[in-house]
Amino acid sequence: MDRKKDIVKILRSLSGKYSAYEVFSDWVRCGALAISNTCQIFHDQIWQSREEEYINTMKKYAPEEQHRLVEMMGLLVETLEHEIQDALGQIYMDAGMGSRTAGQFFTPWSMSVMCAEMTCPQPGPDGYYSVYEPSCGAGGMIIALASVMQRRGIDYQRCMKVIAQDLDWKSVYMCYLQLSLLGIRAVVVQGDTLQEPFMHGYPRHRSLYTPGERGLLKCF
Repeated sequence: MDRKKDIVKILRSLSGKYSAYEVFSDWVRCGALAISNTCQIFHDQIWQSREEEYINTMKKYAPEEQHRLVEMMGLLVETLEHEIQDALGQIYMDAGMGSRTAGQFFTPWSMSVMCAEMTCPQPGPDGYYSVYEPSCGAGGMIIALASVMQRRGIDYQRCMKVIAQDLDWKSVYMCYLQLSLLGIRAVVVQGDTLQEPFMHGYPRHRSLYTPGERGLLKCF
């Protein structure tokens, strides 16, 4: 079942002490950090730093509010299991958080699908569909491509490899969270694509690897 409207309702009910924008940002940050640290075997300095960031963020909220944030995550999982879609991008816009000043608007899903239909790549010599998204936002274009590939009978979880980059940490977390839940193999990194494009050796503290990319999901 699609539960985006339910998530927006909870998000608005939690706003007050903090704005809906801040609650949303904290929610996607904690969700992304929880997945990343759960998938990381070695608890090094980066793991510890992310663990502390998660704990400090959650401390802002009362126990009952923390339960609501967890409930929202369950609803997101249910939504993405129901249908491949850019759920977080639509939730962000439906909650009225689009900012004309900051230029933060997420592409409508129908437009993302149209672009994916026209630009779906061919597999490389290794059989993988390699995708580089230099301004990933919530990952809508990547998710739309996965949806198109699925309709064409292509197993995107097995065949697609993604590098996604964005300057805004909130977008990085949104993209990482959705690609992780959809089982997409991806590295999602924070940085200015024009000045610091992704390459081997990119700073690890600004890189998030999805469970699929870490080899923790088996595609049958």
